[in-house]
Amino acid sequence: MFSRVAKLHIQGFPLGDWQTNSYLVWVEHQGRKPAWIVDAGDQPAALIDAVRRSGAEVEAILFTHAHLDHIMGVPDLLRALGDLPRLAHAAEHAWFADPLLNLSALAHVPPVSVAKPTGTLAEGDTLQLGPTAWRVMHTPGHSPGSVSLICDAAAAAIVGDTLFAGSVGRSDFPTSDPRQLDASLARLLQLDDRFAVHPGHGPSTTIGAERRSNPFLR
Repeated sequence: MFSRVAKLHIQGFPLGDWQTNSYLVWVEHQGRKPAWIVDAGDQPAALIDAVRRSGAEVEAILFTHAHLDHIMGVPDLLRALGDLPRLAHAAEHAWFADPLLNLSALAHVPPVSVAKPTGTLAEGDTLQLGPTAWRVMHTPGHSPGSVSLICDAAAAAIVGDTLFAGSVGRSDFPTSDPRQLDASLARLLQLDDRFAVHPGHGPSTTIGAERRSNPFLR
């Protein structure tokens, strides 16, 4: 699903065995295409190809959280696109190199240990992508460092594994917190119904659709 407001584009790529949505976000502005990658699913060849074909100039990789399926593609992305800045919530910086924390030690896959972030995403931060402003909302519960990226002008939210179409994120992992997840979902539901929601798995949706029909929000 694409979200287009003026020259903003959000393209999702379901990657790897977990079909984790990695997003290429770019803005056409003054003859350039500044871009981010949000999350780094396994086997990101299709994402890398899209970057090259589109002419997007990737400025950073942002992470909604650091479970294995959202970070496994980091080595491939860095090899293909260079040593990009990598931003994640400080609560999960250690997870990138720790198979127990990123859950790969429990997932019957080779242990995942990738390059750690070079910067942080924190509640209240404002990030600039071309002329678009994005605010960081700390939405813990699924994991302690989960964040959502909100572009108010575009009515777009990239929410990781906090909210899905018809469902919500798991809160039964060792580092999850059901009460925090409920509070984070309540914050997301303060967004206007028209907001497009781009989740970590499955199809995109809207706040309005989830408010009306998501059985986990009632």
